[in-house]
Amino acid sequence: MADKQPEAVAAMFAVSRAGGVLVPINPLLKSAQVQHILRDCGVVVLMVPATRQANWAPLQVTCPSLRHLVLLGADADVVTTAAGAVAAADPHRALETDLAAIFYTSGSTGLPKGVMLSHRNLLAGAGSVATYLENHAGDVLLAALPLSFDAGFSQLTTAFLVGAKVVLLNYLLPMDVVRAMAQHRITGLTAVPPLYAQLVAVTWPPEATQHLRYWANTGGRLPATVLAAMQARAPVAKPYLMFGLTEAFRATYLPPHEVSRRPDSIGKAIPNAEVLVLREDGSPCEDGEPGELVQYGPLVALGYWERPEATAERFRPLPKAATAGRSDGAVPERALFSGDTVRRDAEGFLYFVGRRDEMIKTSGYRVSPTEVEEVAMAHDGILEAVAVPVPHETLGSVIRLVVHGDEVRMSESDAVRDASLLNHFRQAVPAYMVPTEVVWVASPLPRNPNGKFDRQCWRDDARL
Repeated sequence: MADKQPEAVAAMFAVSRAGGVLVPINPLLKSAQVQHILRDCGVVVLMVPATRQANWAPLQVTCPSLRHLVLLGADADVVTTAAGAVAAADPHRALETDLAAIFYTSGSTGLPKGVMLSHRNLLAGAGSVATYLENHAGDVLLAALPLSFDAGFSQLTTAFLVGAKVVLLNYLLPMDVVRAMAQHRITGLTAVPPLYAQLVAVTWPPEATQHLRYWANTGGRLPATVLAAMQARAPVAKPYLMFGLTEAFRATYLPPHEVSRRPDSIGKAIPNAEVLVLREDGSPCEDGEPGELVQYGPLVALGYWERPEATAERFRPLPKAATAGRSDGAVPERALFSGDTVRRDAEGFLYFVGRRDEMIKTSGYRVSPTEVEEVAMAHDGILEAVAVPVPHETLGSVIRLVVHGDEVRMSESDAVRDASLLNHFRQAVPAYMVPTEVVWVASPLPRNPNGKFDRQCWRDDARL
């Protein structure tokens, strides 16, 4: 658990070299969240910055499995917190299916779950991304995302696979990212939609994009307005729109030459992955028919750490209806049932409809919050938007829309800006998709430790 620094990167790879299991922890997490992760997976060795040594003392009491504290930094040292030395085990030959890392999900709807990744998962993921991003030894990648986030850690594995350079950035403001792009001659940038929304709101010096070969989006759908603004700021750089879950690294990407033709598509399967769109009975969906995104192949994780029921629910054998044409004697391949609803067009391109656990059911309809947010972002003066369901006695749920407006929009009266936004919605979508409640916020919307919007906090009336 450390900020992005060379010692932390060396420690991460040393864990694998020593035959251990890596558990990256975001340093922005609060004490209770850290304690949950340490206790949940029985951490034995904790590596932390030497500059904040006093912060770790309480963990030694609340986490009984913790035996060693390794301090990272110029004055690095090892502090043993339990009596007695650990006997060295005989080294064994590492297998590609061995557990290599546990990445904890953000836990926006409950306590974080540990996603178990094998050495095969990490290497296959690095090779896949390096293939379609065309990474090479001359690349300079900016590590702006947390290394505890699978896409952030991927900046390391992808770059190291091809011998590229990684610039570690601990930033406070969006302008810090832009300055780093110019200073280090960045050729590849990967970020999440909220960060891109912030980046397009600041002024870029010409040097920021002088060497930029590509930029990639992950962690959610990029609003059309932000996509257009990024293309305007980096017209030569190739945009890659990616989609996937921690449980299977990434599932799809939209090639740059398709972005102008179908900007709302999540693309097709990435190399080393196979994706299907299935009905509830396991049969394949027809073109245009919404269904669940199911992924299989070497990128699918091993499951959830010590959560057999959750693992059995999400990681299941491919149904027979989806494997027509295979031998009856073949062992069904294990697949990830993502919980994402998508549809496929006649050319095989996929389109995100929504998360099943985030879908808003109102007036008998199922509404994707992403679609509502896209409509809001297309209105003048809207910088960010989050849509969440609010329980309703007769309609099931109604839509609460939380928006971060610019200075001009926030200077208007509540009645004027509400009327303008809702009129925009009424012209763009059916009546059941028009928000019942609009909450205006003058500051950027809250994010979870991985940089994604914290939807859950806006379901709680106490936040309003």
